[in-house]
Amino acid sequence: MIGTSRSSRTRPGGRPEANSRLTASTAAVLLVLLAAEGVTILSVRPLLGWHVALGMLLVPPVLLKMGTTGYRFARYYLRSPAYVDRGPPHALLRLLGPFVVATTVAVFGSGIALLLAGPSLRSPLLLLHKASFVLWFGATTIHVLGHLADTGRLAPADWVRRRRSEVPGAGLRQWVLVASVAAGIPLAFVLLSRVGPWLAATAHLNH
Repeated sequence: MIGTSRSSRTRPGGRPEANSRLTASTAAVLLVLLAAEGVTILSVRPLLGWHVALGMLLVPPVLLKMGTTGYRFARYYLRSPAYVDRGPPHALLRLLGPFVVATTVAVFGSGIALLLAGPSLRSPLLLLHKASFVLWFGATTIHVLGHLADTGRLAPADWVRRRRSEVPGAGLRQWVLVASVAAGIPLAFVLLSRVGPWLAATAHLNH
């Protein structure tokens, strides 16, 4: 992301740096949770409970990051002066953004549907889940690498005392991020109750 100019701090509709901080700190949390989720993929059937739990913990922060990123795009294309001053992301990342969103929705949506759907839908949903994951992984890798430097620079900003006061609202942004992770806990409990029956049903079909 492009650095904030002084004028963007004072123009109407400003504070894009606050949005950037929340986006970056959310991205950092997602990277940690996705890394843990990736470990479960190595042996997904024995670790299906963890796979589902971590997947549900990911859902609210994923939605939060989509929201902050979408807000930035909307403010830029609606010509908010502060966001125009910052400029758009790199052209490749702008083109990739909708694809990342679409594949993310497909991966998480198909994963949840797999646990809730009846036996007749499991095979096509599993195929969709695997195919969308491959596409998502490729697109998201480029997305992460493209924003890695900015994430490393901005993610700690609201959590380091000497930098917190630079941009108002650090406490609120912290609470929003923590709440997004906490919101995934009840989701995890709800779907974990489906793991046992799903494993039993698929084991029966495999025999």
